[in-house]
Amino acid sequence: MIRTLLVTTALAIAAPAMAQQTATPQSATPAAPATPAEPQAATPEAATPATPANPTNAVASIVDTEFPAYDANSDGQLDQSEFSKWMVALKDQEMKATGKTLPAEQVTAWANGAFTTADADKSVSVSKPELVTYLSGGAG
Repeated sequence: MIRTLLVTTALAIAAPAMAQQTATPQSATPAAPATPAEPQAATPEAATPATPANPTNAVASIVDTEFPAYDANSDGQLDQSEFSKWMVALKDQEMKATGKTLPAEQVTAWANGAFTTADADKSVSVSKPELVTYLSGGAG
């Protein structure tokens, strides 16, 4: 659920950028009207569907922005305590959004399990790339 919440948030942030379209400048000379035998060709912009943003890039952007707030010792890694604070904050947001509640010990146990899963290289810390992979659904 945390991954879903984070990806949804990332997509919501990226949606305005995806919705922007480049306007084609109009020619100073009016185009000749098309005859029935010669239909006008579609412009390349109209023929190309919008490409959705890569959710992993959106998650990476959020991680880059939020990581320093949770990396208390500024070592570029999250230890279990730092990681747990972030995951508990995300879980709190999720629970508020869904109206659900969990006992604190269940949230702590979940955060500990999430740390074990996110720490792919078993270095007892989670790097930015590991966190992006975990939150993007690449681990666990």
